[in-house]
Amino acid sequence: MREAKINRKAAGRVASGHPWIFAGDILDSGGAEAGDAVKVVDPSGRALGMAHFSSASQIALRLLSHRVEEINREFFAARLAAAESHRRRIVSGTDAYRGVHGEGDLLPALVVDRYADCLVLQTLNQGTDRARDWIVASLVELFSPRGIIARNDAPVRTKEALPLECAVVYGEVTDTVDVRMNGLLLCADLIRGQKTGIFLDQRENYVAAARYARGRALDCFTSTGGFALHLAPACESVEAVDSSTPALAVAARNAARNGVSNIEFREADVFALLAGYSSARRQFSTVILDPPAFAKSRRNLESAARGYKEINLRALRLLGPGGILVTCSCSHHLSEAALLELVAEASLDAGRQLRVLERRTQSQDHPILLTVPETHYLKCLILEVL
Repeated sequence: MREAKINRKAAGRVASGHPWIFAGDILDSGGAEAGDAVKVVDPSGRALGMAHFSSASQIALRLLSHRVEEINREFFAARLAAAESHRRRIVSGTDAYRGVHGEGDLLPALVVDRYADCLVLQTLNQGTDRARDWIVASLVELFSPRGIIARNDAPVRTKEALPLECAVVYGEVTDTVDVRMNGLLLCADLIRGQKTGIFLDQRENYVAAARYARGRALDCFTSTGGFALHLAPACESVEAVDSSTPALAVAARNAARNGVSNIEFREADVFALLAGYSSARRQFSTVILDPPAFAKSRRNLESAARGYKEINLRALRLLGPGGILVTCSCSHHLSEAALLELVAEASLDAGRQLRVLERRTQSQDHPILLTVPETHYLKCLILEVL
């Protein structure tokens, strides 16, 4: 077992409950190679636990356990079983959910999503990539799936010097899989779809938004229609906008399969569309903003903040008294406090007074660790114009 010695700063970080150790904080890697599971010790040689070592990433160590133990197939089988046991307690009304959420399930850099009888796997650092065979074998034993696909096309893998690829690693997987979510039948594209197929992290927010939706609704960045389909029964009409032709095609198919006829799908740039509607004094009763992550790193947080403020300002100009704004951010670099401040500034510029109805986050199957802020990435505010 190789041993990596870290400095006092990193040891303090581990003691504070965070599993990441940066390359500059390693005093001696002990000859560790890419993807090795190593024992981590502090400057005095005291053992802090086990971690995966990365030879390429700035996050050089990701803590797997606070005990010194073998990191083998049995280790992954036990952690995966614990993650699924947690899902059985918290997930209902769907056969599509996140089965493993990286650090949130004490399995750093590993994502497993379940879509009916298929699984989608992402091994996002050198350690989990090397352990893939153990992980796949454990998943087969736990779920008996029809097939498992590795959607390892996430750009974060380039920071680990890992190739971007998409491959079936067990059984057979068709391009699309039908899943049920909140009473709807949805098509999940496991090969080309956003993230690993559909947006599983908004599942609970879809239901919450539908409780307040009414009148004419505008769903911005609709993707495959998640918010639009849930809002439709409560609204006179829904206009669902996205710039992706393939995503809109899936959204329209989802609407047809569920007998939903009051959604108009529109291909457009959302920023330009909102500006045009504001100039034309268009009015809606409900507006949904679920944009992609504007702040992909701390370096562009300032420009991202301007984007979030501008898009909320334009949306608020379309809402009158009693109007509902559901606004989201999936940038973990942008805190909920920062989002609230930006939306408050936008409301003042738009001359709208807002009441907070709900402050929400990602679905429970994307667990948040209190001492690891990076696991809390999705913010969802439901607001009412007074």
